[in-house]
Amino acid sequence: MIGTVLCYVLLPAARLLQALRDAFFTYRKNVLLAKSPSTQIEGVFAATRGRSVPEEQEALFQQWLEEGVGNLPASESVPTVRKVSLTLTSDWLEGSELLMTSLSDLNTSPEVTRCADQQHSELNALASSELRDHAVAELARLPSEETVTVAGSAPWTAVVPQTDHQTAGCAGINVEGLNDDPAVLAWSLACDAETVPPVLPAQPIQDAVPFYPVSTEVPYHEILWRDWEDLSVQPCVLEQVSKNTPLFEFRVMSYNILAQDLVEQGLDLYVHCHPDILNWNYRLPNLLQEIQHWDPDVLCLQEVQENHYWEQLEPTFKEMGFACFYKRRTGTKTDGCAVCYKHSRFQLISLSPIEYFRPGLDVLNRDNVGLVLLLQPVLPEGLGLKAVSPLCVANTHVLFNPRRGDIKLAQVALLLAEIDKIARTTEGSYYPVILCGDLNSVPDSPLYKFIRNGEISYHGMPAWKVSGQEDFSQQLHSRKLLAPLWPSSLGVTDKCQYVTLCQPKKPGRREYSRDFLLQFRFCDVACERPQQLVLLEGVTDAKPVASAREHSAVAAVLKRHNSLSFLGKQCSGVIQHGLNLTSVYSHFLPQRGRPEVTTMPMGLGATVDYIFYSAEPVENKAGRRLYKDGALKLLGRLSLLSEDVLLMANGLPNPFCSSDHLCLLASFGLEISSL
Repeated sequence: MIGTVLCYVLLPAARLLQALRDAFFTYRKNVLLAKSPSTQIEGVFAATRGRSVPEEQEALFQQWLEEGVGNLPASESVPTVRKVSLTLTSDWLEGSELLMTSLSDLNTSPEVTRCADQQHSELNALASSELRDHAVAELARLPSEETVTVAGSAPWTAVVPQTDHQTAGCAGINVEGLNDDPAVLAWSLACDAETVPPVLPAQPIQDAVPFYPVSTEVPYHEILWRDWEDLSVQPCVLEQVSKNTPLFEFRVMSYNILAQDLVEQGLDLYVHCHPDILNWNYRLPNLLQEIQHWDPDVLCLQEVQENHYWEQLEPTFKEMGFACFYKRRTGTKTDGCAVCYKHSRFQLISLSPIEYFRPGLDVLNRDNVGLVLLLQPVLPEGLGLKAVSPLCVANTHVLFNPRRGDIKLAQVALLLAEIDKIARTTEGSYYPVILCGDLNSVPDSPLYKFIRNGEISYHGMPAWKVSGQEDFSQQLHSRKLLAPLWPSSLGVTDKCQYVTLCQPKKPGRREYSRDFLLQFRFCDVACERPQQLVLLEGVTDAKPVASAREHSAVAAVLKRHNSLSFLGKQCSGVIQHGLNLTSVYSHFLPQRGRPEVTTMPMGLGATVDYIFYSAEPVENKAGRRLYKDGALKLLGRLSLLSEDVLLMANGLPNPFCSSDHLCLLASFGLEISSL
């Protein structure tokens, strides 16, 4: 069967101009996605695999410019009708069917053979006014919400790929497969006043069997559009500008790139994906292009497979100007975390990898890891005697298991203790901190609040509640957190600091409460008469006598105090830290009235990835700490998406976003001061 699709797409002039600005970026993406040397898109745009010759790219782009600009309307309010014909050949299954949402679609897809003469004859017949009139009559008799399909095949649409510099790693695919997913179907049948053409052409395939496209086609890049939010107009930043204080500006990206070994071990999580888009050779160019497009100065990656890092990622990142550091998970795990920074923007002061696994501790018996770096920003020449504070960057991937919140909390406490060690200044304050990672905890969960508000009261809390990923409240005999969460042998205090680094406020002096001291009134030391004590009858001659029971009680108190004295409030189930961290993202999209999501496991959106940064606390309201920017200022961020939007794109990963997580990107400014 030879499939030829012809559709008329209405493009407003504004959208066409936007497409013209970023045509080259979309073309590079289409080269990766088309995956077929014989796929041809005649008339408007072409994307071919294996023929990325610059002359061919230039010719196609010039052809697009000539036809597109020639069809521009006089007024932007009048849409332009443009004709696109899409010729499918025998290699079509390798490229276009990547958009199929289920493997069953492969069994019903049309078989395509190469026959240029027959293709041109079908094109002429399809363009005839008689068939077009017949299509309009047939389409008018169809129900408004009925999907029209070709016998023996899935519904198809052909769209004109547009481009968008905001969606790195995303571009238009010209043949899109739909399934019975209500969200996908609803998106396909949605009406848009700007893009609905007055007349819809029919598409005869195989002996004049009519095929009718849906009324509206929205490219993936429009669905996955991510705006850059400029936050430099905030009062604190404007105040800094008004003082003519320069800022050292840089970008930070956090990205869980989905280790290939984890894909192959959990294929049941990706049944919505065509196998081809899960292939590492397909995903790697997408991921690298996305990173290169956004051009971060600091890159924090999670789920980085070890062999891919050493053989492919690190060499590529070094060519891009990055210095790279990697920490593989302990045990038999093959992935880990990586932190990369542009050596032209930063210099390394110190590096501290963290292993959360501690033998013999049930609360720290998993193989997760982290990295903490202290970086010195490199100021451009010509600034004179200027200085900028060092920057502490931390990256981690916390345990996933929703039932083991106790392990998650202990892992985060260890990470904060390491940050406290690396970022603390000689005066006792902290350098600016940026904490990135996949924390496998949702916003406003107890673990999230602990990081942001600096305190958590965990004693008696169900372990599943710590991360808030799932609700196991109906489960009987669920695990609960008990104080102390970890033993004193770990060497970490209730304030998430290493014991060896903690100095008492007044060296040589200790403070005890009266009630505590009264417990020792019958101890042996208290019952001994000092030799220098003057004997006064009735005053200093009395010797207290304690019962055996009182002696044993005192001994027990002494033993308990010696083992837990440094844990302080942890005996009551309270853990604190003093880093003053707040989130780059608000976790809510006010324009859509929906929460942000960073991942979509099994079709359910959730936020588990974060970028926290140092700020100055202002006040506490109802247990929530409010912040304002300090020396480290948030200048901008790449917006996230909502669950319903990702459902339209068939979830994650998809042909455009090659991980099951979205990347997080933020722009910061560090104050530059005079020496």
